[in-house]
Amino acid sequence: MNNNTYAVIMAGGIGSRFWPLSRSSKPKQFLDILNMGKTLIQMTYERYTPICPKENIFIVTNEEYVSIVKDQLPFITDQQILKEPSRKNTAPCVMYACHKIHSINPNAHIIVAPSDHLILKEADYLDVLKTGIEFCKKNNALITLGIKPTRPDTGYGYIQYLDHEQDIKKVKTFTEKPSKDIAATFLKSGDFLWNSGMFVWSAKSILEAFETFLPEMIEAFKGGEKHYNTDTEFEFISEAYSQSVNISIDYGIMEKASNVFVIPSDFGWSDVGTWGSIYDIYEKDYLQNAVDGKLVKTYDASNNMISVQDDKLVVIQGLDGFCVIDTADVLLIIKKEEEQEIKQITSDMKRIKLDKFL
Repeated sequence: MNNNTYAVIMAGGIGSRFWPLSRSSKPKQFLDILNMGKTLIQMTYERYTPICPKENIFIVTNEEYVSIVKDQLPFITDQQILKEPSRKNTAPCVMYACHKIHSINPNAHIIVAPSDHLILKEADYLDVLKTGIEFCKKNNALITLGIKPTRPDTGYGYIQYLDHEQDIKKVKTFTEKPSKDIAATFLKSGDFLWNSGMFVWSAKSILEAFETFLPEMIEAFKGGEKHYNTDTEFEFISEAYSQSVNISIDYGIMEKASNVFVIPSDFGWSDVGTWGSIYDIYEKDYLQNAVDGKLVKTYDASNNMISVQDDKLVVIQGLDGFCVIDTADVLLIIKKEEEQEIKQITSDMKRIKLDKFL
């Protein structure tokens, strides 16, 4: 195990596409969505313990979720929980974590990953990370992990790559969430991968990229070294975030930098981002219904994702290709193929002041 290896787990999102189970008060990363006896963030944390020291694993989360993080990961220290004062997408999150780690260890190599992904082949995943870390030791590189697409999904970003004979390939282009037709073209070409949102780089390389492409963010975090791990850290970060643009690391850096590489990967990945992704994972009955609930009865119903409370009798007749999600206070029925609209639905609920259901 290398003491220069660090992991940053991003856990500040609200999982709006997984509504109504995922709520702003307790997003999906803190739920046992897969009925495995562990929440997604607990599974994610354990994933990195074989590759880096436990004290080198950092959680970046919104300040309102700090108590949940401490409850679910009681063995990590306060210094390992990086509190975000506001949600400004992934670039400020990455800047904060990597800047703090660099102040601790300028020779650090850093894995950055979301807290809510499922990885079925963890040994293969760790092998990919080790390959990426070794490459970054020898090269000034920003590495993203790419997943071979299995369908023309419009919910993912796509990466086009070069160097077909190399294991680690140079990135040619990023395309964020294309239309269905364009996604189908990408799938057919064989030159594109899904962007998993997981990265490997050295602390030095990513900060150099910020200096080049988001210099105002570097300026905002300048001087943080004297505040980190002190009582003034959150005050400093609040000021730095107020000066930082709301932008993703993909748009802010990865789509612009010339030293971006991708490792095509197959380690049983799912971003667990939508009900459709849960449908793909769950066991199904003979009519291809994925059912989470003890008292569900179906008649002439097929290809549905059904998640209901165990103590409620739910009878479904005649539905084909729907998500039926029932919680204590919300019932959602939506076509699986239209599930990307859930994010818009939650925005509409907020606009008409139904926030209590979000």
